[in-house]
Amino acid sequence: MRKYELVCVFQPDLDETAFNALVEKVKGWISESGGSVDKVDMWGRRKLAYIIKKQREGQYVLMNVTMNPAATADLERNLRYQEPVIRHMLSVAA
Repeated sequence: MRKYELVCVFQPDLDETAFNALVEKVKGWISESGGSVDKVDMWGRRKLAYIIKKQREGQYVLMNVTMNPAATADLERNLRYQEPVIRHMLSVAA
């Protein structure tokens, strides 16, 4: 098991229930793969450095995750196919 940091940027026009449901869905994918979510830090709505998918803002979430390195490809594939996810970045925690 390895520790990772996952930063997701969601569409800014999501209401609170849809936003929380999407965060729970991501946590579920991590749990299903045998990993665990150690900490979730909601950064809130922030201005993007440049326009992405016609959006100037995004809702940021940082998750500290412990999971098997083999399961990261499935997690990133699932995130890539979610339309409300503007960007995501999964990196090994220092």
